[in-house]
Amino acid sequence: MKRNAAGRKCPVAKEISSRGKQQAMQPRRPGHTFAQRLRPPSVFLSLMKPIQLLLLGALALTPMSLQAEPLAVGATAPRLTAADQDGKPVDLGALYDRGNVLVFFYPKADTSGCTAQACSLRDAYEELTKQGVTVVGVSVDPAAAQKAFQQKYTLPFVLLADPEHKVVDAFGVPLFGPGLATRQAFLIKHGKVVWCDLKASTAQQAADVLAALAQLSSATG
Repeated sequence: MKRNAAGRKCPVAKEISSRGKQQAMQPRRPGHTFAQRLRPPSVFLSLMKPIQLLLLGALALTPMSLQAEPLAVGATAPRLTAADQDGKPVDLGALYDRGNVLVFFYPKADTSGCTAQACSLRDAYEELTKQGVTVVGVSVDPAAAQKAFQQKYTLPFVLLADPEHKVVDAFGVPLFGPGLATRQAFLIKHGKVVWCDLKASTAQQAADVLAALAQLSSATG
């Protein structure tokens, strides 16, 4: 504490000292921290949620294999081996060397559209065989589901189980929804694609294939 020339206490210094103590004891007003200043406004956050939901919905409806393009007529058919409904390996290249091969893709075993597609080929199997066509079905279902599908509808042709999308990707078949193969069909002769149906029918699948065979026969005859 300061004193004057006579050595007495200075009242002004005492008042200033007590005022400083009072200010020091008063709580500070809360301010915004650096992290709070960087936080987006609540209105912005409320708008982001519906936008995110719309984007997720669009992705669910968009084919997953956007960069993949289905094989075109004249393309070389992929030679690869895949397991059938019994877990046995099927060499597609060996089938091409024997004669005509129809490889048809369907989304899911034992569903209404896929059943109609497979059963149409079953009912026309004798005629297809007479024309030297080997029928091969493909979906992303596991072997057990393919086996049950084959037995339930007495399908006389092999069904390839392709859960890892090896065959699907080789043919450039797009995936949709929860990773299901688009319904498509490819007719292969001498290792080349001679006809393809990128929007394959269900109940009319066999009729479309037989019509394509007749047209190809007349063109070469």
